[in-house]
Amino acid sequence: MEDGRRLTLGGNPDWMSSLPEELLDVPLWNLAIPGSHDSMSFCLDVSSPVLRSEPCLLRLTDWLFPCWTRPCIYRWATTQQSVLSDQCDLGIRFLDLRIARKPAGGSKLFFAHGIYTLITVKEALGELATWLDAHPKEIVIISCSHFESLSDEDHNSLVEFIITLFSEKLCSSQEAPTLRSCWSRRQQVVVSYDNPQVVLQHPELWPEMPYWYANSTDPKEVIAYLEAQKHGGRPDGFYVSGLNLTEDAAYILLHPLQNMRKMTMKALSLLLSWASEQRAGPEAGGVNIICCDFVGVSEFCSLVIDLNYKLPGDTLTARPVCRTPGASTSGTVDCCHSNQG
Repeated sequence: MEDGRRLTLGGNPDWMSSLPEELLDVPLWNLAIPGSHDSMSFCLDVSSPVLRSEPCLLRLTDWLFPCWTRPCIYRWATTQQSVLSDQCDLGIRFLDLRIARKPAGGSKLFFAHGIYTLITVKEALGELATWLDAHPKEIVIISCSHFESLSDEDHNSLVEFIITLFSEKLCSSQEAPTLRSCWSRRQQVVVSYDNPQVVLQHPELWPEMPYWYANSTDPKEVIAYLEAQKHGGRPDGFYVSGLNLTEDAAYILLHPLQNMRKMTMKALSLLLSWASEQRAGPEAGGVNIICCDFVGVSEFCSLVIDLNYKLPGDTLTARPVCRTPGASTSGTVDCCHSNQG
């Protein structure tokens, strides 16, 4: 491909450090970044109970027929198939981490998607920290959300662990991160935390990032939804376009022998075709993070990375201006707290 671009099925463990010089001062929210939807769903525990936040129909069925319900949910809730370090080797730089406390899990925190995971939060983030040490010029965006059954004490403990683990690697929410600025400060991690009260107390944390998803099992509806969102204008900072299909409880119960991987594979060609036609950048239709299920079974990562070579070189380095919480309407602060307009 022209301009040195490559579109392969192989890994992309250091793709950020390989981008051309003219992209090094572009805010990260103006780059195209591959992400994995429900990143930890590869290790769901088929013996765990259904989450309390799931619909009553699903919880009732689980209470009556757990040996049937849980394997069924496992097939539909599994959207990835490899550990975080392998996903990062593929080129994934956005991780969708949905955190939960098990009913009888003690003080340990896990992940969840319909049911709970086998791997704990500390184990997974520790693995990610090790990977980052081996790839010092790669930046990973972590989205912590959902927080099923977490107490205030759990939040405090989790944030303390994140800050201690990543330490100087954390990108402050008061900066406009670019590759060059992150490299100069040895920063590698942007942590989005879906709890406004906690975010206000910790400048190391970023607010929730908008995630566009169609809530549909039909890939044509997913594309139509994303196109409609694009016409409304893109958010100022980080945001996610979800290529993932979404089933509800009734759909799961009516299709117990099918699974998410089979449904995704049927739709993948159409979804990736749409993704290949996108452009990154600050314009109204510009994409930023694009998330997909089963990121290792196609050219998804390379395809999204390749979108960065379509970027025009003019206004991409413009530094957006936003208001800090509580600021007067007459003044602005150059803080770039990306989603906090």
